Amino acid sequence: MKFSLFQSTSCQSANTVNSNWPNNVVVSKQLLQMENRYHMCTLAKLTLCTGTENKLSTLSDLEQQYRTLRKYYENCEVVMGNLEITSIDRSRNLTFLRSIREVTGYVLVALNQFDHLPLENLRIIRGTKLYEDRYSLAIFLNYRRDGNFGLRHLGLINLAEILYGGVYVDQNKFLCHADTIHWQDIILCVNCSFVIQNNLVFFFFSHSAVTKTVCAEQCDGRCSGPYVSDCCHRECAGGCFGPKDTDCFACTNFNDSGACVTQCPQPFFYNPTTFQLEHNPSARYTYGAFCVKKCPHNFVVDHNSCVRACPTNKMEVEDNHIKMCIPCTDICPKACDGIGTGSLQAAQTVDSSNIDKFVNCTKINGNLVFLITGIKGDVYHNIEALDPEKLNVFRSVREITGYLNIQSWPDNMTDLSVFSNLATIGGRALYSGISLLVLKQQGISSFLLQSLKEISAGNVHIAENKQLCYYNTVNWTRLFRSPNQKVLVRNNRNPLECGKSMEKTKQKDDKCFPNLT
Repeated sequence: MKFSLFQSTSCQSANTVNSNWPNNVVVSKQLLQMENRYHMCTLAKLTLCTGTENKLSTLSDLEQQYRTLRKYYENCEVVMGNLEITSIDRSRNLTFLRSIREVTGYVLVALNQFDHLPLENLRIIRGTKLYEDRYSLAIFLNYRRDGNFGLRHLGLINLAEILYGGVYVDQNKFLCHADTIHWQDIILCVNCSFVIQNNLVFFFFSHSAVTKTVCAEQCDGRCSGPYVSDCCHRECAGGCFGPKDTDCFACTNFNDSGACVTQCPQPFFYNPTTFQLEHNPSARYTYGAFCVKKCPHNFVVDHNSCVRACPTNKMEVEDNHIKMCIPCTDICPKACDGIGTGSLQAAQTVDSSNIDKFVNCTKINGNLVFLITGIKGDVYHNIEALDPEKLNVFRSVREITGYLNIQSWPDNMTDLSVFSNLATIGGRALYSGISLLVLKQQGISSFLLQSLKEISAGNVHIAENKQLCYYNTVNWTRLFRSPNQKVLVRNNRNPLECGKSMEKTKQKDDKCFPNLT
């Protein structure tokens, strides 16, 4: 999902660059001029896109893996979440990644075969989410084991700041680089892990301009030159081209219409004359590191913030087409953590060890994932096979805020009727751009998702289900909230083969999908 953030700042010319840098500091004035003009113009409009949290999990179809990556990040400037580039082969065109300027979570580059990573314009990694709870930049195993090719060059020439988290670069057989990086200039977290090993040669990124280690001692952080007058504003991250809060390359805290601020404008302000709180017409919601006039449609408003889910003492309501959190007057409808969230942060799938956590849940804050290690059991972790009857706990679920991922299902269950009361799949988190995935299930013959009314964000991927009928009778686009959402349905049972059974159950199917056919 992409979200255009319009700012009020207009484009200006920036034809000057500080000429006071000492001779021993390597700075490309032409590069700084280009970056200044680019920065000031793009403040007028930023394109935000949602990141992923799949780690090393990939789609079985690597062609689709690449297409999903491209669709997700083409023309994207700010990744709201993690940038995960995994299992991409040697021949792919990755130049679309050059538009990315900022990542709020972590950057993961693993199990790839391409030789160059074109992230030349990536300037800041915030590290609000860390890979394996330690790393904001993780690059490993990027080569083909039976070949003589793999990742050779990193294009991170403008990476200026990692706000939190460490760096892990390991087992990149062909990776080497001769230039120098000043890690003390980039990594702000003093105690975070830093591992670079088992590459072809101990390598460094090229770094075009050092902007912190040469600053005047009076500067709070970075600078545009060596003198006190060149100090960046304290809210700047990654450098600046002037002293004002609108002269920053990126913001440490929040970007409010091009100005870097400590917090977004609050909904009320105190009037010392009337001794009252008054409504602030310039109020903004906090969305990641940005101040916005309204939250994305698939997020919820809590106070003045855009959140993925309401806290436990509040419930979600919709008023005038705006979803918001309000305190529960009595007992809240039961909201439960999904896979990879909260109490299930370490879980990868629904299984016999966690199924009871979903009893009486009406809302899943996060995702539901069904993998073979959950359905069939996991001997390595001493987890028994899941009793299919236990899946009936999901009959109470009316909403999944993230995605529904079904890559394994009990052999004796031919439909998804345990989700017959599911009305909304929110897509606030996505699996490779997908909010509903049903993949390679040989026993499922129909959905029976009779209450499903909305898929708020993300795509639908229904593939390789050899017995699945009736999928062609579903008007999926009626469920979508955005014209950018897509449906990929392929290699399921041929509708003609469903034959008389389809005619016999057509009336039944119309009842199952009253709003879809």
